[in-house]
Amino acid sequence: MRSTGGPGARAAGVDKFRGVGASLSMMVAMSEAVRTIADRVRSRVLRDGIDLGRDEALAARLAAEEVRRYAERALAGTHATLADEAGAAREVVASLTGYGPLQPFLDDPGVEEIWINAPTRVFVARAGVAELTTLVLSDREVRDLVERMLQHSGRRVDLSSPFVDASLPDGSRLHVAIPDVTRAHWAVNIRKFQQRIRSLPRLVELGSLTRPAAEFLRMGVLAGANILVSGATHTGKTTMLNALLAATRTGERIITVEETFELDVDARDVVAMQCRQPNLEGTGEITLRRLVKEALRMRPDRLVVGEVREAESLDLLLAMNSGVPGMCTLHANSAADALAKLCTLPLLAGRNIDSAFVVPTVATCIDLVVHLAIDRDGHRRAVEIAATTGVTSGSRVGADTLFRVDRATGRLAPTGLRPARATKFEAAGLDPEIVLGDAA
Repeated sequence: MRSTGGPGARAAGVDKFRGVGASLSMMVAMSEAVRTIADRVRSRVLRDGIDLGRDEALAARLAAEEVRRYAERALAGTHATLADEAGAAREVVASLTGYGPLQPFLDDPGVEEIWINAPTRVFVARAGVAELTTLVLSDREVRDLVERMLQHSGRRVDLSSPFVDASLPDGSRLHVAIPDVTRAHWAVNIRKFQQRIRSLPRLVELGSLTRPAAEFLRMGVLAGANILVSGATHTGKTTMLNALLAATRTGERIITVEETFELDVDARDVVAMQCRQPNLEGTGEITLRRLVKEALRMRPDRLVVGEVREAESLDLLLAMNSGVPGMCTLHANSAADALAKLCTLPLLAGRNIDSAFVVPTVATCIDLVVHLAIDRDGHRRAVEIAATTGVTSGSRVGADTLFRVDRATGRLAPTGLRPARATKFEAAGLDPEIVLGDAA
């Protein structure tokens, strides 16, 4: 095969390769220097009995002092020189009081998720789109980061418990899986807590909902409708649930139950509960089913389950069937699939539960289904809002689609159908026709 470039092109390629190699060498040297400086600060902290977690200013001062000493030794030829002393000091502080090399991503409001497949494969997601970072860690650094993250929650991960779900102090969700469940490296996922989307109007501004659809959902919440939010992973189900809860009446007492804390309900009267893992003796576990049952003893005006996956769906249905308005999220491919799945999950509760009981209960309990999706560009939006009819056909729960994405415009548009069951709206003095009629 003939070469398409002359000596000049080949020389340019060699220079580019050398430049990349030099940059990588500088990054590695910087990382080693930060580790060395951080270790020296830790030694001082242990020797003097200082708690840096309560005094970040002190951590910055100690880091600056050790960086200066390192730089002086570097001038004497003892260490490699630092290209960016201020940057090194920031990294040292992050490693001492924050989450080390991951802290810049946690501080970046544009980053919504971080995951580590291997020490050299660290990814972030921005606006729903994944990208591989240039960050290179070691196995020890990954383990140290996880241990630091778990300190706040009191949870653990080890050979006897190779998975862990936990919340970080800012509300972000941490999930970790370790070998031999994973092949060779610790798998870490951090879903960051996002504060910028807290209401239905905000979802309208972002294009995730249309104004008529948002107003209809607001009416549903005020009427005490039981709402199921469905969608695939990362479609914004928890965000939608938070926005719906922001529309509740001021005096409502809201009880939320979750595997790990993700919901952030801005309400006057709210109690949030999460599950607990068993201790080293295998006792003390608190399941989602237990939390749902306990929540019913706490005088809830509205019961919210962060996500139903298994038999806890039966307890939620029983609660809604007793007159307690409820909301939950569920993984599904469509609104119809979500209702079908909700008819199946309660069967996991035991042999004495059959579809002859579950299907009619779902048909009469669930009022609205909001289905979400994410497109290739990472844009999340509601693509369907359905209302159950209360009628069943075999194992199928009847539902009418009130809003659906119009193929021509790409916007969530009304279908012209009306809710078959409007009793709750009428009891609350609300008329959805005002919204549906104007939107038609």
